[in-house]
Amino acid sequence: QVRLVESGGGLVQAGGSLRLSCAASGTIFTIKTMGWYRQAPGKQREMVALITSSGSTNYADSVKGQFTISRDNVKNTVYLQMNNLKPEDTAVYLCNAVIAVLGDYWGQGTQVTVSS
Repeated sequence: QVRLVESGGGLVQAGGSLRLSCAASGTIFTIKTMGWYRQAPGKQREMVALITSSGSTNYADSVKGQFTISRDNVKNTVYLQMNNLKPEDTAVYLCNAVIAVLGDYWGQGTQVTVSS
């Protein structure tokens, strides 16, 4: 079984920063892509940032220049550094990992709340 555990969410004032972490554990072969998605109340889940095993990244237009995704392949961990947070960044942030042979996995989510 594969498990993804997120941490680092919380309440922050507008303009503040948070760093999310997501660690994958279990029987893991190769993690292809890791990423972060978010879902705000009443809205569809949206991709925030993705990173491949080689380090290529992809960001949603709304977070380019504001968020930075990185990963540690030894620790099977992905990070999301979020700077200059805005109230519209408030959402549940979910970690995703695409794992060779095993497929697609999701974390339980971590709440990020940005107050104005």
